[in-house]
Amino acid sequence: MKPIQSALSLILSGNREIFFTVGTSLSFSFFSTMLAGFIGLGIATIVTLYRFPLRRFFISLITSLMAVPTVVVGLVMYGFLSRSGPLGNLGWLYTPYAVIIGQSIFALPIVISYLWTGFSKIDLRFFETIHTLGCSFSTKCFLTWRESQTVLTNALLSSFGRVLSEVGISMMLGGNIRWYTRTMTTAIALETNRGEYEQALALGILLLLLSIGINTLTFRISAQGGRT
Repeated sequence: MKPIQSALSLILSGNREIFFTVGTSLSFSFFSTMLAGFIGLGIATIVTLYRFPLRRFFISLITSLMAVPTVVVGLVMYGFLSRSGPLGNLGWLYTPYAVIIGQSIFALPIVISYLWTGFSKIDLRFFETIHTLGCSFSTKCFLTWRESQTVLTNALLSSFGRVLSEVGISMMLGGNIRWYTRTMTTAIALETNRGEYEQALALGILLLLLSIGINTLTFRISAQGGRT
């Protein structure tokens, strides 16, 4: 019980480093989710509204990419952003930019898959109607998004939760730099290895509470959407 009491004490006392780390994790996850959401929404909408060669193959590929481990994404992006890589001149390795880009790439298949699944459940008569009316591409997109507000929200929340709890990308691309790129997951791994179990446990408790909160919110939005 003593480690738990010490961890709770750190949280309740407002430990500056712990809450700075939490804020870093939330900001990285937010921006990477928004970037993935913006790109993913466009791709999922095009795949939904238009038929093109290898469309089914593309959807299957995106779905398969959801299973790619975060360390693989981190490894590939490390190769691109390292000094000898094609993007090495940017100097983004071990910066927030690298973490956000890596997390966005990880979240992109998740967003596309969630949105595609949600869009595919829309009544086919809806798509037949907007095609028959000769709506412009922008109008078709707007109407599809308006019809799927709950799906879009759930896709973003689910991706945010997955990104928030990942560790491989943050560790490899961010370098776990204190007061700069250290996230909750990388800090938990570091503090555990250092024997600072109370601090690691405090971060673990906060991460668990955030994950439960996100999942609860997603469930409630889904339930409300199902009743409308």
